Amino acid sequence: MKFFRYLLFSAVFLLGMVSCKKESQNVWKVDVENPIEKIELTDISKEFYDPTVPLEIFSQKYPWFQGTVPEEDFAERRKDPEEIKIYKDAISKIDLTKLNTELADLFSHIKVHFPEFKEPKVFIYSSALQGIMEPIFYEPNEAVLFIDITAFMGENNPNYKGLELYFQKSMNPKNILPKVSDIFAHHFVEPNFEQQKFIDQIVYYGKLMTLQDAFLPQEPDALKMNYTPEQYDWAKANEVNIWNFFVENNLVFSDDQRLAERFINPAPFSKFYTEIDNESSPQLGIYIGWQICRKFYQEKPNTKLTDFLKMNAQEIFNQSNYKPKN
Repeated sequence: MKFFRYLLFSAVFLLGMVSCKKESQNVWKVDVENPIEKIELTDISKEFYDPTVPLEIFSQKYPWFQGTVPEEDFAERRKDPEEIKIYKDAISKIDLTKLNTELADLFSHIKVHFPEFKEPKVFIYSSALQGIMEPIFYEPNEAVLFIDITAFMGENNPNYKGLELYFQKSMNPKNILPKVSDIFAHHFVEPNFEQQKFIDQIVYYGKLMTLQDAFLPQEPDALKMNYTPEQYDWAKANEVNIWNFFVENNLVFSDDQRLAERFINPAPFSKFYTEIDNESSPQLGIYIGWQICRKFYQEKPNTKLTDFLKMNAQEIFNQSNYKPKN
């Protein structure tokens, strides 16, 4: 098959050509008229593990933090040396001043496109590794955002022993901002579960990635995808080949639900079912959906973001004229 005859070759050849291409203008770089200078950021666990803070005072201040944990167990957890060690390890990795600035800039850019957006109070905390698979929680009605810092202690951290390495690649402090942005993106994009074709799925994720572009115009593309730089380079270099594979195998308009497992869900690599799989980047369906949406904005740069998000996948695909070339 043509895809596999030149895939390996293109990973080297196209990388050289990419740097020679003129980058298209970034339509998402905008002037923020009234930027948020600083946000309210609270380290809950700092007080939780502080023995000078009475438990009664702490519980009154953060009544929702205890959850369903019995009072006596909650008190014991505050003194658990292992939990305290994990918290100290996690917080030592975070530059709180930098995080505050980055989140303020993120919230400022969200308000540019969604003026009704209310910047949330931000609470960071340690779950003692219990919540690392879903470390970001946003409650829009209460305007609060929670970040579990134990999910960002850095890949190969001893605390992550036994956790799949492909998960760990996006568990670094630099991944906090794009993961927070992604949570907000999901808030603004309504999934249409009636649409089950592959094109519908990848364009849905392409919309989410478009919001990543709008919310984080200065952030590296690799981080927006939770990719390493090498994974992003591979996807970018092989975009033509990936698309040709989808087209030649009639996947674009397929309703085969197994395609999500192969090309969308988190995994160490994408599944073409060939010898190239182990070298491929994961979630390439999302990457292609992103490029379709980017091509749409190259064709229709004046489209309001809110109008774009309401469009169905077929409209976006047709108007994008997406047909990548070497």
